[in-house]
Amino acid sequence: MAQQADITAMRRAVELAARGLGATSPNPVVGCVITDASGHQVGEGWHQRAGGPHAEVHALREAGVLARGGTAYVTLEPCNHTGRTGPCAQALIEAGVSRVVYAVGDPNPQATGGADTLREAGVTVEQGLLEDEADAVNTAWLTSVRRGRPFVRWKYAATLDGRIAAADGTSRWITSAESRADVHRLRAEADAVVVGSGTARADDPHLAVRGIDEAVQPLRVVVDTEATAVKPGARILDDAAPTLIAIAEDAETTLTEVVRLPRAARGLSVPALLDALHARGVRSVLLEGGPTLAGAFVAAGAVDQVVGYLAPVLLGAGPQALADAGISTITEALRLDITETVRIGPDLRITATFKGA
Repeated sequence: MAQQADITAMRRAVELAARGLGATSPNPVVGCVITDASGHQVGEGWHQRAGGPHAEVHALREAGVLARGGTAYVTLEPCNHTGRTGPCAQALIEAGVSRVVYAVGDPNPQATGGADTLREAGVTVEQGLLEDEADAVNTAWLTSVRRGRPFVRWKYAATLDGRIAAADGTSRWITSAESRADVHRLRAEADAVVVGSGTARADDPHLAVRGIDEAVQPLRVVVDTEATAVKPGARILDDAAPTLIAIAEDAETTLTEVVRLPRAARGLSVPALLDALHARGVRSVLLEGGPTLAGAFVAAGAVDQVVGYLAPVLLGAGPQALADAGISTITEALRLDITETVRIGPDLRITATFKGA
């Protein structure tokens, strides 16, 4: 059974890992805490950006010679390969760390094996401490490795009766300023923000992150099958963040930042879109599109998490959050597990994942 000191150190490592959200792709977020031989914390760090030092290296630099004979707490199994940086398992061995506790095993076949390397060098290795917490903070990257496509978080904002706009199409604003600010946090954590042609026409969205210092701007993506929704001068085409327009293979356009994808029964192929984004280093997607695009993603089995912002408002008419998702009877209903409910100003933010996922 883990000692309280171990739990405290690993929980701090998980907190540190979260600081890298949105800045490390295609790498994972990782946090590390190092204690000396007597159990006092002497170093900590997190992976801050792709290509930069890993969490263990930051922590070892801070700890210096005090790491010798100490313990390293890491949210992900120390890597065992040389990429743009050296293997962390070897760095821990050279620093003289005598014990390594990690939360989640590395599912990446190119990087796994760090635990075995450490054991072979005589280091005591333990796995699984706060595994669920470490898995949750790194869920986007872990999902992308396990499924070979980006993690998709579908976000929507609606009234208590499920409307995302009034009957005349107006929607500004259903939710509060606090909720809208929270959405910018979700954008900052994502590698790409995706909307459809309906949203592009109705809202002329900007989709860049605002109000968060040093945020890495996500790739802004519009699924515009016929290449008719994004016009020259659209806000999404400014230089605040990179932009990609997904269009059909046979569509005509003068825009340059486009990716051509095969058509599906409705719109473009969702798997092909996710494959194209994955090839560009995207490991997490924030789906902010309207009900049609959301329905296409759900029907394709391509949504991993749902985040709904519910406002204490009633409209009685108007579009609903989710359009046709290929569900025709109650026995086909997609059941979810609610993982979090939080008050955001006057609104309620509900986070859920699909049962059995």
